[in-house]
Amino acid sequence: MFVTEIIQVLTNKSNPANLEGMRRFGIDSSKALGVPMPEVRKLAKSIKKDHVLALELWETGIREAQILASLIDDPKLVTSLQMDTWVKDFNSWDLCDQVCGNLFDRTPYAMEKALLYSSNNEEFIKRAGFVLMAAFAVHNKKADNELFIGLLPVIEREAWDDRNFVKKAVNWALWQIGKRNPELRLAAIASANRILLQNTRAARWIAANALRELAAA
Repeated sequence: MFVTEIIQVLTNKSNPANLEGMRRFGIDSSKALGVPMPEVRKLAKSIKKDHVLALELWETGIREAQILASLIDDPKLVTSLQMDTWVKDFNSWDLCDQVCGNLFDRTPYAMEKALLYSSNNEEFIKRAGFVLMAAFAVHNKKADNELFIGLLPVIEREAWDDRNFVKKAVNWALWQIGKRNPELRLAAIASANRILLQNTRAARWIAANALRELAAA
């Protein structure tokens, strides 16, 4: 399929009523069509993997086309430069989370970029760093505990950031690491307790939420 055909398919499946719902959830809808995510995923399955097409879809700037790009791209062909280019286009938490969870966390650069983005000043780039940690913890079943234990000091270092979309991602990374297995659960609980001692508003929220999640794990 060509990009123009895909955009037409997406436009036909759009529902302007969904745009208001997106805005209520803090999603930037200025470049969105209002296509339900199940429809985007169904379209991705029909297209299969296509790296070149993914790059072309991303360039349209349309939210659903960019999410589709993250679903059809081949993580083996994604470059370091591509990740840095795409992450600069993140304008809402859902685009950030979709791209990181559908594609970026499956690339060879996932943890390198998680560390790099975690110290960025831009809200959605910084969020991407911690979403990558969380998504990697969920999807990479064979990764060693040591890798995730090495991420905990980074999580603690950034627990001061009170920006909503950053602190939620920091929290998410912490408890997803802790949910992998009993050893990491204990390490994440210890990390949460150290964060609690930072005694900032963001740190208290992150620690309390993570400890609740991990108590139920």
